[in-house]
Amino acid sequence: MNRQKLKKAEQRFLELFPGGFAHPTMKKLGLKHRPEKMTSLAEEAFMQENFQDSAEIVVKMAQLVTRSSMISLFEKPKFKEFALSLSSRDKDILSQGLMNFLYQDEARGFEKMLEVLDLYKLAKWSIITICPFYFRPTKEVFVKPNTTKGIIDYFEIKEIQYHPRPTYQFYQAYRSIINQMKQEVDPSLSPGNAEFCGFLMMAMYNFRLIR
Repeated sequence: MNRQKLKKAEQRFLELFPGGFAHPTMKKLGLKHRPEKMTSLAEEAFMQENFQDSAEIVVKMAQLVTRSSMISLFEKPKFKEFALSLSSRDKDILSQGLMNFLYQDEARGFEKMLEVLDLYKLAKWSIITICPFYFRPTKEVFVKPNTTKGIIDYFEIKEIQYHPRPTYQFYQAYRSIINQMKQEVDPSLSPGNAEFCGFLMMAMYNFRLIR
């Protein structure tokens, strides 16, 4: 990773927006994403005891995807249709996958979710990472392909290579790097991983996106 670029980006961001994401401009930009509301919905929906009802968990996943400002308008109806069309068996597998990821064995959970999404040609990074991200926004990462590729290229992260097909190995490595990078800048740049990745994305464009 190019730490010099990261520190320069930090300096420029704080010059433009003292206080980081607590600056009024940043707070206004964040309103459309409703991060606190979405996390509250995810925490309530995916409490461990709720996973006894697989069908309801899948309904809650679809609701979260539909309400998310981070999922494309093209993907939302496809996921809703997918959730409605799933067999009871596939609902069980998808629900168990999410439970495993959140509470037990992350790798196994990721693979279970991927197994079902693959069958319906919905094995996309945005879909498989959105629910864990909202549930644990300061640990998990939302993998948006163009942003993720841009961050890896711009900050010269040589340890990993992006691939369109989701894998737990990449997710785990990318998450680790993002959480490590957060430790090297002012905490005001990372109230959550969405904000921190937003900061990294803005740095890629020399902050022109927010002027």
